[in-house]
Amino acid sequence: MSLKFSHSAIIMLFLCSFTTILAHEDEDRTIKTMEDFSGYPIHEPHSSFQNAVSSLSVDTQSLQKQIDELSTFSDTPAPSVTRILYSDKDVLARRFIKNLMGLSGLSVREDAIGNIFGRWEGYNPDLSAVGTGSHIDAIPYSGKYDGVVGVLGAIEAINVLKRSGFKPKRSLEVILFTSEEPTRFGISCLGSRLMAGSKALANALKTTVDGQNISFFDAAQSAGYTKDEGDLSSVFLEKGSYSAFVELHIEQGPILEDEGISIGIVTAIAAPASIKVDFEGNGGHAGAVLMPNRNDAGLAAAELALAVERHVLESGSIDTVGTVGILELHPGAINSIPSKSHLEIDTRDIDEERRNIVIEKIHQSAITIASKRGVNLSKFKIVNQDPPALSDKSILEAMEASSKELNLTHKFMISRAYHDSLFMARVSPMGMIFIPCYKGYSHKPEEYASSQDISNGVKVLALNLAKLSLQ
Repeated sequence: MSLKFSHSAIIMLFLCSFTTILAHEDEDRTIKTMEDFSGYPIHEPHSSFQNAVSSLSVDTQSLQKQIDELSTFSDTPAPSVTRILYSDKDVLARRFIKNLMGLSGLSVREDAIGNIFGRWEGYNPDLSAVGTGSHIDAIPYSGKYDGVVGVLGAIEAINVLKRSGFKPKRSLEVILFTSEEPTRFGISCLGSRLMAGSKALANALKTTVDGQNISFFDAAQSAGYTKDEGDLSSVFLEKGSYSAFVELHIEQGPILEDEGISIGIVTAIAAPASIKVDFEGNGGHAGAVLMPNRNDAGLAAAELALAVERHVLESGSIDTVGTVGILELHPGAINSIPSKSHLEIDTRDIDEERRNIVIEKIHQSAITIASKRGVNLSKFKIVNQDPPALSDKSILEAMEASSKELNLTHKFMISRAYHDSLFMARVSPMGMIFIPCYKGYSHKPEEYASSQDISNGVKVLALNLAKLSLQ
């Protein structure tokens, strides 16, 4: 005769067996280990989870299925993913996430711009919550793991803790941030910037339009948000609204995979800056205007692009990077000398002062190039110039301890890409967990993270959330 047990019965059997072992085998030493794990006496309400690291079980099959299903909400065919802020596909993807939050027993709410929150209330709900999460918007023709692992992985981390029998002291809250990517309105980390209290951004959004001249507020209202047009102060969070925030993310670089390391513990996020530059020349016929008589805005742009590379390398640090990601010429005809050029420059560094020196050098080069080539430097605008963010020491220690307890190799590293954590650091202590991704690929269809690596990241996140919840 075969016997079948329900999942809950198996958990109860495990817990009973676990308690029996504790009672009869080296009780004092085990209890000390359990108390060291939580910082609380064994008789506290959460004690059933103490030291039960082996009980952390990730449903990798369901998680991968969710990742695959979410990728179908895309404006471009598979394997690429394109999911732009407030588009129809974005709205459908948001509903998908809210449904998963509800199925996991989380209470769901949204703010005025569509940041989504799913909360598991702790047994001391008056304490500030522990936050986790990321984003699901995707630049054109990108992959299905960037940001998504940090949202779906966070929901699964909650499920992992629930299945283990853990009861949080502080509430745990999963956040889906609105528009981490700058694709539609040219503003990166729009949701987390506003949550961090950026009044300048709130004001700028009143006049912000996309490439089709659709205003931010019209776009948001089409998706069901910003009913109180012009006032976004309700999105702002007070400092200390969360006791801690931890984001799980693919590395978007090759280091972890190359070194065969399971977990990256992020110590700092590099400081990004964006610059827009316009040159205006005279233009003319490509054959009729002789070389000595030209005021070529295109060559001015090309020379500045090379100057960006030179100034970045002059910094002497491998952590200083610069990219001319956009270079546009007008009128854009093969037989016409460019009369106008437009560049958009991204530069970042873990050292804010060093990055700012590079920006000033780029500015001086733009002035010099314009003078030398007889063109007008009509715009040099620093769009954003954000400071770097350092991870909190206690969160770093918790992540390191979690990795060791799970027998996962780990490495301390910096993030050269920016994330919503950069701005959440202005609200609460912050940390990030990286997992390997194939060849470091990201922002392209080939982006990939294995189920095992995702599972490792979810386990570290779950254990870390448990530790932080009990503080």
